[in-house]
Amino acid sequence: MVLESGNKRFFKCCKHILNHLWQKQHDSFLLVAHSTNKDFSWVRYSSTLSKLSETIQNVRVRFAPSPTGQLHLGGLRTALYNYLFAKKHKGMFILRIEDTDQTRLVPGAVEQLENMLSWTGIRPDEGPSSGGHHGPYVQSQRLSLYKEKAKDLLENGTAYRCFCTESRLKLLRKEALRLREIPKYDNRCRGLSTEEIQARLKENQPYVVRFKLEDGPLTFLDQIYGPITLNISETEGDPVIIKSDGYPTYHLACVVDDYSMEISHVLRGVEWQVSTPKHLMMYQAFGWTPPVFAHLPLLLNRDGTKLSKRQGDIHVENFKNEGYFPEAVINFIVNIGGGFGKHQRKLFPIEELIVKFNLEKVNVNSCRIEVEKMKDYNRQHLQHIMEDENNLQDLVNQLKNLVLEKFTEKSHTDLSDKHLKKILLLNKDRMDSIYDLLSPHMNYLWVTPTVNAEIFRELGTDSEKVVPMLLSRLELLKESEFTRQELTSVLKDVSNQIGLKYNLYMKFLRSVLSNLKEGPAVVEMMEMLGKETCILRLQDVLGVARENNKKHSYHGPD
Repeated sequence: MVLESGNKRFFKCCKHILNHLWQKQHDSFLLVAHSTNKDFSWVRYSSTLSKLSETIQNVRVRFAPSPTGQLHLGGLRTALYNYLFAKKHKGMFILRIEDTDQTRLVPGAVEQLENMLSWTGIRPDEGPSSGGHHGPYVQSQRLSLYKEKAKDLLENGTAYRCFCTESRLKLLRKEALRLREIPKYDNRCRGLSTEEIQARLKENQPYVVRFKLEDGPLTFLDQIYGPITLNISETEGDPVIIKSDGYPTYHLACVVDDYSMEISHVLRGVEWQVSTPKHLMMYQAFGWTPPVFAHLPLLLNRDGTKLSKRQGDIHVENFKNEGYFPEAVINFIVNIGGGFGKHQRKLFPIEELIVKFNLEKVNVNSCRIEVEKMKDYNRQHLQHIMEDENNLQDLVNQLKNLVLEKFTEKSHTDLSDKHLKKILLLNKDRMDSIYDLLSPHMNYLWVTPTVNAEIFRELGTDSEKVVPMLLSRLELLKESEFTRQELTSVLKDVSNQIGLKYNLYMKFLRSVLSNLKEGPAVVEMMEMLGKETCILRLQDVLGVARENNKKHSYHGPD
């Protein structure tokens, strides 16, 4: 079907038809529209209107980040969805580094980004490190290609040189703001004659290359949002595509690269949706067939603000360093971003996520990130892997290395594999990460606390009588009997025999065993410390009590 009209009412009618065909999943609807009116012109783009099919072939998608900071959850979501889409359709996932803005580059950002993708299991089929037949995959290494393509646009009249100075552009912005208008370039240099251009070039006047935007609305199909109609000429002047330093802007570079790398589908953040019309105009100017576009909804902070690379708490590396598993991070992302039907808290391996992924089920509304919920996924995965003996041994080795790295002072702590395995299993249902075992309130597991004689002053009884009876009872217990249930019975019995209130006795034992005022129940502490460590710590405190009694006769509390 070919639609040609400059009538606004007719255009609205056509748009309704377009939406209807989209909703009914009709295939092969060819939309071609031309300008017939100076004041109203519209779609200059031809496209087949059809929803995605389960039998898509020759899929090539790309993740194209800028190396201007660390990879955060928003960037990881874009990479993940591209990867899932590619693998579901037996296609290729390409990593491309868009570093044309040389002023914002961060040293080491590319390496960090590749490391984080590898950690999450998202490995590019083509890219800076993996290579491929469509490289180089770093834009700063492709400058000659962009210059060549910009020259093509200059020659066919869809682009022009702009000699406007920065001071003039600032004045335009200032005047627009004063008049409460949208600041935009006034396309002044679009009307320069060939003679004027040549004269300025002879004078070596600096210039940029701008692309000529077409007037009027343009409708395109977004595979997530459906038909989208935008009129960017109302809000923007002709965009710069080659800067004065010879580097391309994003708009030219991404179009040229997507075409030359044979990208079939562009999955990117919805913030780029407004730029899609100008990209489609460039495809038309080059005479190229554009890829299919799908824009992913925004991921927002809990307070509704946009994610930023400067936020350390959403950096992927931050989660890695805090002991999160890549499976937990990935499942957290897919459950807030959609693409899998009904929301679930179950963890799926990435191979199963590939099978389940459906681009048409991606959420269209912005998603707020509640990072605290990632702990649920991490705890679930931690519990799962601890069911396997080999994985459990890996955790034991990791925990031992972390303890030795963090606590260098000598202690009586038992770091045998058997003991560490017991600690992990006892905390299986309560820890979100293995790093929880290294938090301050768990330090008693790894460092012998310093006993202060002042702890005896509140007991109200001879300090030398408080510990020996408990020691003798504990020494009679077998290691297999050193459990919360058995220890509770022993502690209550000893407390009654020495005539000391149970709560006061527990407060005393908590202090001598951990130097903490609050934390896990005393019997839980003792079970995790184990028989040998508990006896050693009680023997230490008994020694302190005897030394204290030599210096002071006990007369009760002050």
